[in-house]
Amino acid sequence: MIQRLPQSALDPAGPAAERIAALWDFAFWTAAVVYVVVIAALLYAAFHRKRPAAVPVVDRDPRTERRLLVAVSGATAATVVILLVFFVVDLGVTGAVANPAAMHEHSTVSRARHEAPAGALRVKVTGYQWWWKIEYLDSVPSRRVTTANELVVPVGRPVAIDFESGDVIHSFWVPALHGKRDLVPGRTTRLTIEAARPGVYRGECAEFCGHQHAKMALHVVAQPADEFAVWYEAQLAPASVPADSLRRAGMHVFLGKPCAMCHNIAGLPASGQVAPDLTHLASRRTIAAGILPNTKGHLAGWILDPQRIKPGAKMPPNGLSPDELEAILAFLGGLR
Repeated sequence: MIQRLPQSALDPAGPAAERIAALWDFAFWTAAVVYVVVIAALLYAAFHRKRPAAVPVVDRDPRTERRLLVAVSGATAATVVILLVFFVVDLGVTGAVANPAAMHEHSTVSRARHEAPAGALRVKVTGYQWWWKIEYLDSVPSRRVTTANELVVPVGRPVAIDFESGDVIHSFWVPALHGKRDLVPGRTTRLTIEAARPGVYRGECAEFCGHQHAKMALHVVAQPADEFAVWYEAQLAPASVPADSLRRAGMHVFLGKPCAMCHNIAGLPASGQVAPDLTHLASRRTIAAGILPNTKGHLAGWILDPQRIKPGAKMPPNGLSPDELEAILAFLGGLR
């Protein structure tokens, strides 16, 4: 079983999520106070009203009418004030989380809408049915990294993400780090997230995108800056021809099957672009877009019959002999 990971907007782990959680707290306690006042007024009216006379008498006492007018006017005015306060506070939070540069006092970048803070890590995330392609952007092409379903970020550094969709509308949502952002075909949307502490935070596609929408998860792995730098350098290294005979046999099985037509493995003659990049598959925590632990047994089941695990996925079943399966598992297990 996959370990249960933080996935709550009420347990924020980043500045934007903290703003959103604070808005929720404000709304909750304001509503709680209003509820208590309304219930108290109802109880007062129920247990402190005068008993009606045998013959109803219309009370036209001006003082009573004046008190009622003041009470109703006061309640109406209080409601309007509360709604206005809600509007102002909500507008402030919306502007703050949409303006990531504004949350970094030392940023020298223009605080225009959607402008990323200076020094932000730039990433491109593309949603597909039903997985996430993640590309770390760099001005030097040789230092760009491509992975899938697992976004590794440095703690305390903003991560500016450009979102695109390769098919239908998806929605990126990591509740502990930020709000939702839609991925719309033909458009680029943007979001800046930041993790304030190390950890692994679970995200989801929050827009129904087809049969396996519920099995389109994503993990954000927040690491200290030095650990992230080590991870990034390791991801830049291409795969090489294995020295071990079993792994080398597995490589030939992989390259001789349709696998190499869909998946890319840098350094080897496998350059498919329609499925997750497998160059460093063994370094990931999960497979199949976050729904299975990355273990030998689960990987074997996924390779042989992915349709049983995720019906409708683009990956077809693979008819492999036991020896071929053992060899390909050894090969993939070495892709770190």
